Amino acid sequence: MIAKSLKDRSAAMDPGIWSKLPQELLEHILSFLPLKTLLNLRSTCKHFKSLVFSPSFISKYSSASLFSSFFLLSHPQCYSNFPLYDTICGAWRKIALPLSFLPPSAAQFNLLSSCNGLFCFSLPNSSSFLVCNLLAKSSRLIQFPFFPFAFEMLTLVSTPHGYKIFLLCSKFSSNYAFVYDSKVHSWRQFDGFQPLLADNFHQEGASFNGSLYFATTEPFSVVCFDLENGKWENLDTEMPRELTFVRLVSNTDEGKLYMVGGLGRNGISRSMKLWEMDDGGNWVEVERLPELMCRKFLSVCYHNYEHVYCFWHQDMICVCCHTWPEILYCKVSRRTWHWIPKCPSIPDKWSCGFRWFSFVPDLYTLA
Repeated sequence: MIAKSLKDRSAAMDPGIWSKLPQELLEHILSFLPLKTLLNLRSTCKHFKSLVFSPSFISKYSSASLFSSFFLLSHPQCYSNFPLYDTICGAWRKIALPLSFLPPSAAQFNLLSSCNGLFCFSLPNSSSFLVCNLLAKSSRLIQFPFFPFAFEMLTLVSTPHGYKIFLLCSKFSSNYAFVYDSKVHSWRQFDGFQPLLADNFHQEGASFNGSLYFATTEPFSVVCFDLENGKWENLDTEMPRELTFVRLVSNTDEGKLYMVGGLGRNGISRSMKLWEMDDGGNWVEVERLPELMCRKFLSVCYHNYEHVYCFWHQDMICVCCHTWPEILYCKVSRRTWHWIPKCPSIPDKWSCGFRWFSFVPDLYTLA
């Protein structure tokens, strides 16, 4: 009986049996492996290496894995430690991000932007940017166009063939736009747009229909920059009345552009609303922030709206303040507003420098 049991067990582990499993069933089984084990499989055979990076498997793994999506908090006083809030479980997670594979020049870095699992850091000591995928452990150093290089409004944008980096730079008393294309590994220089967001240095451009959209200062308007030809355009759209501040955010998956704005008089907000741009280029009101939540957020900002910034994260429009450790977000599909609780590991004495990012791990997006 024992001999028969051992024989059956040996037969069950026969590689020939595993090789006969349908591809979909094999992918389904592997999708439940821990992340570390899954990554180690890449070195066992060519099939597993190609499988791990295939879009179909990544889609299955993302739905089965605990590594689904996070809010990542960056703060000057937690230099190499990034607190993560799991938006699926609704809880803070103690996960150490794998930073050991980064090059030695990344000993000091500033996190600037994120997109589709990629992060963009600036490395002041090496006059370069670093774009990396922490999950796939891939990275690329990108040298500044020139030195010294003072820039603002850096935005990392995903493209069908890689990614682009947009930023504004003042050079020789003139304003220029620079775009890096990962497909050709080079920078291009274009004319800038003078009145662009002088009071909103925390906000990135909103990616929409191949362009980046920005809100100007008063009188408020919307301008866009075509990432392909470098042309600026003023949108001929009527803005809501009595605006006190404006932020734009986009849902790139569904091709939608939203606007978050404060309403009031004499530069003091009394309420906040959310609008969506319709097919005709008009702003249509979607939701109004409840009064009590509005009071809390406006008291946090204390009318310093230059500290307010927004970003999109999986059906959520997140509204943040550089001086506050919580996130206010709108669940767009439900049209409800919520607060993300403060990270318990953040000391109360930290009063500013809070920068939130969307982090959706993706093995397939390579730097």
